[in-house]
Amino acid sequence: MLAQQRQSAILDRVRSTGGVRVSELAAEYNVSDMTIRRDLETLADRGLLAKVHGGATTVSPGSAHEPGFAAKSVRQRGEKTAIAMRAAAMVSPGDAIALSAGTTTAELAQRLVDVPALTVVTNSIPVADVFYRGGRPDQTVVLTGGTRTPSEALVGPVAVAAIGSLHLDLLFLGVHGMSERAGYTTPNLMEADANRALVEASERLVVLADHTKWGTVGISSIVPLNRADVLITDTGLEEDAQALLSETVPELVVVTPQ
Repeated sequence: MLAQQRQSAILDRVRSTGGVRVSELAAEYNVSDMTIRRDLETLADRGLLAKVHGGATTVSPGSAHEPGFAAKSVRQRGEKTAIAMRAAAMVSPGDAIALSAGTTTAELAQRLVDVPALTVVTNSIPVADVFYRGGRPDQTVVLTGGTRTPSEALVGPVAVAAIGSLHLDLLFLGVHGMSERAGYTTPNLMEADANRALVEASERLVVLADHTKWGTVGISSIVPLNRADVLITDTGLEEDAQALLSETVPELVVVTPQ
């Protein structure tokens, strides 16, 4: 297959699925990782896709754009792994916790499947699936109802009503973006409502946000920056942003990417 043909096929894949991984493409086309990276660079230079760590995604057009779960899962994988590992250390056996929708919270779920006597409330289909596949009988998993979003979240009045009567120890909240002006944000109006309900139901709020979320603003604010009890991010966050957040959030945790 000629390079131009391969690049056209890769672009079609990105547009249909929202994201691709270098390793998967290299195996599929029987070429090296470096060849696929050059293909992605060529397409990115033409503005046809966005290169991310380990792959590529569609180009995000604005604050109301909501990437699919698959597209987001290839972004900042090392950062998300480190954030999830640190967040998992905050969970103890017997806790009642909530995990919002998001790829970082799904990464966290992978590290909680062996915690005994855990009660997990989530509006994320992928998060619930992680615990279902784990199959631990002493864990209780509550998946809210609701309308499904591109990011595999369940939202709307049904989800908000299900969350409203609960009392939880910790909420691990994944966000689309964060800024000094807008706080923690999402590109989905109804997902913001569900997230605010989770915040109100929880004693403590732990926000999981890699450095690329800083300065990104979704169309709907969830809560202000200072509403978080803990913010876990990574060393890629600029020093001035770290300084601002240190003064705003009670506890800022900065981890080194894997």
